[in-house]
Amino acid sequence: MKKSILVTGGAGFIGSNFLPYFTEKYPTYHIVNLDKLTYAGNLENLKECENRENYTFVQGDICDRALLNSLFEKYDFRGVIHFAAESHVDNSITGPKAFIDTNIGGTFNLLDAARLHWMQGPHEYKKGYEGCRFHHISTDEVYGALGQTGFFTEETPFAPSSPYSASKASSDMIVHAYFKTYGMDTTISNCSNNYGPKQHPEKLIPKVIEKCLKEENIPIYGNGKNVRDWLYVLDHCKAIDLVFHTGKAGETYNVGGHNERNNLEIVSAICQILDEKSPRKNGKKHSELMTFVPDRPGHDMRYAIDATKISTLLHWKADENFDTGILKTVEWYLENQR
Repeated sequence: MKKSILVTGGAGFIGSNFLPYFTEKYPTYHIVNLDKLTYAGNLENLKECENRENYTFVQGDICDRALLNSLFEKYDFRGVIHFAAESHVDNSITGPKAFIDTNIGGTFNLLDAARLHWMQGPHEYKKGYEGCRFHHISTDEVYGALGQTGFFTEETPFAPSSPYSASKASSDMIVHAYFKTYGMDTTISNCSNNYGPKQHPEKLIPKVIEKCLKEENIPIYGNGKNVRDWLYVLDHCKAIDLVFHTGKAGETYNVGGHNERNNLEIVSAICQILDEKSPRKNGKKHSELMTFVPDRPGHDMRYAIDATKISTLLHWKADENFDTGILKTVEWYLENQR
């Protein structure tokens, strides 16, 4: 009988890159994708998985505890990989409640359903369930902002700036509490900004590509000097796979691409690629579409990840640098214009 793994939020950006990779790599697993299919979830991005015998899709909400209990009972999950989250900072500023409900309440529901299915009591797994693991995917935004220098490590204190990052910091702490209190086998990964195929157009890189192709103004927050460490999504998926299978219980692993770029550099790189791959009809440069707009509230200036721990202990390394990754990304959007 195949080992059943629950993946939440698999129709979102990272999940829809992870599931084709994971279902192909592990044909002996039965992988159940639970996704609410909010605006950010898209089953079109999971066409590769539809006909795979080891893949099942279930539409549902991690806030629905009765549904979670029934799924654990039906599929007897022996692992959870938890992507499902509200994740757009701007949306958390205008509507924070959904972020609190999903990212905190939903994570608690998942943890507790797994605990009751796998464990007899604190620090005591049921017979045959000793290897069950709960992996939680989080963000570097829980750490707040950095100055001009330095990097986030796993020891950096939490200092979230937005309702989104506060809700993720809360969920991280709940996961860790289940390890400390109950002895539940949990791991956490905190990643830097992901980019790549299948990302929702509300995010910076696909939004810039879309604006360029439509010849519309490209909005740049503030002065465009906010810095992020960019991680190609498939490199992140491989890191999650490593942590889930070989990470140490109770540990957190930071995953970053060592590709710091500010927003102006990101936009300029995309514009240069599109000038070559899809030039404007009027002969002008795509960069001439850039326009500066008021900064968003609580906009952190710089994030950067120190990925030494996962690189040293689990032997992970990114296959893509920013130049190769952004070229693959732009080419994917050109080939998959909707």
